[in-house]
Amino acid sequence: MADFDLVVRGRVVLTDREVENGFVAVSDGKVALIGQGAAPAGRDSHDLGAALILPGAVDAQVHSLSQKGAEGFAASTAAAAAGGVTTIVDMPYDEGDLIASAAAVGRKAARAEAEARVDVALYGTIDPEEGPARIAEQAEAGVCAFKFSTFGTDPKRFPRIPPALLLAAFAEVAKTGLAAGVHNEDDAYVREAMAAVQTSGITDWRAHGLSRPPMTEILALLQIYETGAETGCPAHVVHCSLDRGYELARSYRDQGFVSTIECCIHYLTLDEENDVARLGGRAKINPPIRPRAEVESLWRQVAAGNVSMVSTDHVSWSLDRKNDPDMLKNASGVPGLEVMVPLFVRGALDRGIPLTWAARLMAENPARHFRLDHRKGGIAVGRDADLIVLEPVPRVYDAAASKFSVAGWSPYDGIELPWTVAGTWLRGMQVFDGASVAPEGTGSFVRPPSPLPLRRPVH
Repeated sequence: MADFDLVVRGRVVLTDREVENGFVAVSDGKVALIGQGAAPAGRDSHDLGAALILPGAVDAQVHSLSQKGAEGFAASTAAAAAGGVTTIVDMPYDEGDLIASAAAVGRKAARAEAEARVDVALYGTIDPEEGPARIAEQAEAGVCAFKFSTFGTDPKRFPRIPPALLLAAFAEVAKTGLAAGVHNEDDAYVREAMAAVQTSGITDWRAHGLSRPPMTEILALLQIYETGAETGCPAHVVHCSLDRGYELARSYRDQGFVSTIECCIHYLTLDEENDVARLGGRAKINPPIRPRAEVESLWRQVAAGNVSMVSTDHVSWSLDRKNDPDMLKNASGVPGLEVMVPLFVRGALDRGIPLTWAARLMAENPARHFRLDHRKGGIAVGRDADLIVLEPVPRVYDAAASKFSVAGWSPYDGIELPWTVAGTWLRGMQVFDGASVAPEGTGSFVRPPSPLPLRRPVH
């Protein structure tokens, strides 16, 4: 008679060690046993040999609804399942419906419950015209963090939050026990730099990096962390392309502040002089892709423990919004849900970085940051059985050939991935089998517990 509902056997990657010839056993959707050697019986058993068994990823930054009609939860979570991402944290900047009230949170949570194939957590934000008055009600409705920006691309959908209002918003977020994440580009500096680029007549791939020099990030980052220090609010920089930013974040943590920082997979993979030069608008991202020397410096920050989490900042813009020869006229952002985990594993192994960092930076740390670690995170007894299997089967990524890419293009097209996602389990249910994904409605809206426990530090 089977002892467990599911047993998977292979090279198990935990947050503190790898277990060769290990196994994970699952009962009632939860991890029930982790061990090494002979595995117990399971009603559904998989002996995976040399395959890696990693915790399902928690992608800290996804934009499922930024372009009406382009994606939605059904599509974004299909790509997530195929990429080993078992929880997405969705951004609040939905086209036509800024998530800035309890009612908006409720509408979006209901949509996630109906459409999603993996679990979904939600960011909230504020409407600058309303100020921070609706922060408490959004926390009560179940958001897992709040998102703001020091740079504005649209006064309603993606507004700049000026310094005094950001301070007031942080003060209100601090009362909820959640964190405030901020897009880190100094608005005035960016606009001056953009004007200078336009005056120069440069319109090719160089224009974007020139329009957002490194200091635009650093000035905003300092404002974010000082605002957190002033208010006692956990302050989070949602993406940083610069080695210097991670050093500064570490210095604030060393002073005793909750100051976390996120690295997107594109900053660990792509570089300006090769990839942006080749791809043009398809590699336009805010903040920009930096030179190869900066990419390698970021990997050293990973190895040093100064990166808090790794995410995609996934958005599936249609190609007509990414192929303008005038670089600055393209939409910013790229899809990445299908490939984040394999790209990180590839990069880590190439540099001799232990895969335990994959478990920490793409599962444990984001789950803890978003107050979801009572259920999500690394493989641990009692947590949801969210698991990824990566097989040592090389493939060259091609978004146009993928069944799970709505965009049909990717800046990662043509990259060889030595490890392939062969299976994904969500709460013990297989949501990707290497060929197909679970139906809509398999995923759930997930939220922090109430009342919140004391916050544990995320490094």
